[in-house]
Amino acid sequence: MSPTHPMPAIDRAVGAVLGSAVGDALGAPFEFGLPGGFSARFPEGVGTMCGGGGWDPGEATDDTQMAVLVGESLLDRGGLDLPDVFDRFRTWAAAEPKDIGLQTEDVLTSGDPWDTAAALHFQTNGRAAGNGSLMRASTSAVYFASAGREATMDAARPLAALTHGDGAAWEGTAILHELVRVALLGEDPLEVLPATLAAVAPPHRERWSRVLAPSWHPDDATEFNGAVWPCLASAVWSLRTTTSFEAALSVAIDLGGDTDTVAAVTGMLAGAVHGPSAIPPRWTAPLHVPLPGFGDRVLRAPELGDLAVSLARAGAAR
Repeated sequence: MSPTHPMPAIDRAVGAVLGSAVGDALGAPFEFGLPGGFSARFPEGVGTMCGGGGWDPGEATDDTQMAVLVGESLLDRGGLDLPDVFDRFRTWAAAEPKDIGLQTEDVLTSGDPWDTAAALHFQTNGRAAGNGSLMRASTSAVYFASAGREATMDAARPLAALTHGDGAAWEGTAILHELVRVALLGEDPLEVLPATLAAVAPPHRERWSRVLAPSWHPDDATEFNGAVWPCLASAVWSLRTTTSFEAALSVAIDLGGDTDTVAAVTGMLAGAVHGPSAIPPRWTAPLHVPLPGFGDRVLRAPELGDLAVSLARAGAAR
């Protein structure tokens, strides 16, 4: 899994943030499509940012937009300020972004306070284990990586809980934070899965252990991969069964379904493992991240890289 020449953690941090954004934009045109859509579009195996489905080539979706908002809040506030993150989310949602998850939209537009909105939604609907807290985790995972396993997992849970009332989403995001942390150290995140799962809240540990087992295959999923369990499990499977960044994203998108988010999570992990040099320029050159509600700002690959470096350094300085 690990590259032959270890890279500094800061370089890998860029890989995680940029890799997630690339996966998001690459997968967006194939969202809700059938399995095999990516390889059918690119039978020679050299995929490009093709656009489609309402997305321009290289345009990132809500996955990356929300990750940027989390990252900028961490930098501006000098740490985790949950009301500030929620306010940024709410400003963004009110600006009518092209795409926003139904559950996330319900929570952010409910008018309920930041600390009760998601819980009230869960009480009313009984379903809140979507993958929306995974998709935006790249920036917070980078920021908290220097704090160690317990601290990074503890930070992930309340961030997830801002929009997701089901503890399964909190634990999935905590697992993802920890896998990124380990990858940033130049170690194999798959090797620490047993220790990571041991730190998962007991009510959720058995199910997460089952879907993250080496024997699990996306065909074993019992829900659509818009749910938190098959989304993270599919990303881990994509990393486990490939040896390059490009291959990991290709197989992730070929799973069909919620392709932008599965690829965003896969890109987060694969980018941290393989580093930014493994991300092809044909994917980074057209990449752009609009930020509805925040003027006419559009971040491109260099700005995302700068954000990742700033987060890694600020997190290490805490």
